Amino acid sequence: MKLLVPVKRVLDYNVKPRVKADGSGVDLSNVKMSMNPFDEIAVEEAIRLREKSGGGEIVVVSIGEAKAQETLRTALAMGADRAILVVAEQKVEPLGVAKLLQAIVAEESPDLVILGKQAIDDDMGQTGQMLAGLLGWGQGTFASKVEVADGKVAVTREVDGGLETVSLTLPAIVTTDLRLNEPRYASLPNIMKAKAKPLANKTPADYGVDVAPRLETLKVVEPGKRQAGVVVANVDELVMKLQAMGIAK
Repeated sequence: MKLLVPVKRVLDYNVKPRVKADGSGVDLSNVKMSMNPFDEIAVEEAIRLREKSGGGEIVVVSIGEAKAQETLRTALAMGADRAILVVAEQKVEPLGVAKLLQAIVAEESPDLVILGKQAIDDDMGQTGQMLAGLLGWGQGTFASKVEVADGKVAVTREVDGGLETVSLTLPAIVTTDLRLNEPRYASLPNIMKAKAKPLANKTPADYGVDVAPRLETLKVVEPGKRQAGVVVANVDELVMKLQAMGIAK
């Protein structure tokens, strides 16, 4: 089985974001960057699926600046077989990413594309769904359990009412949720081996995809500080305050 795993280089989740002084975006200078946590889960799940099937190939792909090769090397150290880096110095929006992945899927012909449900830098959560739409493939989103057998993939996903299981015919798209697995740490020998694994460098032009932005960011501001709470004397006072805030009627 061949698996394609898109990964993204983002601000490390342990780092507190800082907004640029001009409000144009988040300041990423001199801060730690790492693989998007949801994508790390996707890499781990791909490795587990390969182990269960007894063989196959895992191809990781990232779209972004040249420094994203560090993220790809991390995925290779975890156990992926080879990597593709599509170098785009400007930010690529979800539709552009989906179109690039569509072209890569046509070139690689994977049985399963598995990726994080969202990236923690913009939280758009659109790429997997857009890719499924462009390819005309079935999709299982927000997966908390994935099982592949007999040319199908069963995806258990969390919904408001509990758990829902969908059955998809391969090839298909799966997006991962936090409870799917716990990613492994890359061992030192595997980190050294990852340096020798193939990493191809491409550009959007190689795939004939226009990644010009279609959205304009007007301003980025930090969220307001949380206001101190107050103690109410009774339920009636609580209801009155909630009514004043428009929360209760």
